[in-house]
Amino acid sequence: MSSTNISNNSGSAPNVPEVVIQRLPLYVRALTQFAGSGDDVISSEQLGQRLQMTPAQIRKDLSYFGRFGKQGRGYSVASLEQRLRSILGLDRAWNTMVIGMGRLGRAVVSYPGFAPEGFNIVAAFDADDSIVGETVSGLDIQSISDLAKTVKEKDIKIGIVTVPIERAQEVIDTLVDAGIKSILNYAPLSPKVPEGVTVRGIDPVLSLQSMTYYIS
Repeated sequence: MSSTNISNNSGSAPNVPEVVIQRLPLYVRALTQFAGSGDDVISSEQLGQRLQMTPAQIRKDLSYFGRFGKQGRGYSVASLEQRLRSILGLDRAWNTMVIGMGRLGRAVVSYPGFAPEGFNIVAAFDADDSIVGETVSGLDIQSISDLAKTVKEKDIKIGIVTVPIERAQEVIDTLVDAGIKSILNYAPLSPKVPEGVTVRGIDPVLSLQSMTYYIS
């Protein structure tokens, strides 16, 4: 899965290009891998080789957020990872919810990779009364009519939308009305959102279509 369409009307850090922000998690992942291999200090060349990027691009990206490392000595892996996690807000846990409990929604709720990275799925919703009340991975499926109340009660900050395309805009509007400003959208749709709301779109089909260029 990859991020394929983006709506970002947050208005925050306007001097940092969106593409740079998207690369920061890649740096964090690579640094975690370096740390796991026992590396204490790395160079921009080593980081670039791991990520298939030029050292100059890495240095430019990091320069938006201050000075990191020392020329000729490289970066402290632990320090740089900690700083980038802080910049991204990954030094705290985020309560998250899933809207749309069909096959995709159930798979997302059951995916074990979110919690270790600080994204706790604490609620699941659907508009279909026939499945409301079912339990999936320890979560009771709630009616979408309870969404706004649950957002406040559980301090939910992120919504994951896994509904069909024809319902996606309506659901995203409901999230916005409930105060959600960060949305991960699996529907193949570029939704309309107000200023202050950021949407990340995931469309595996688009990723496959771009890959076939290399094998056709």
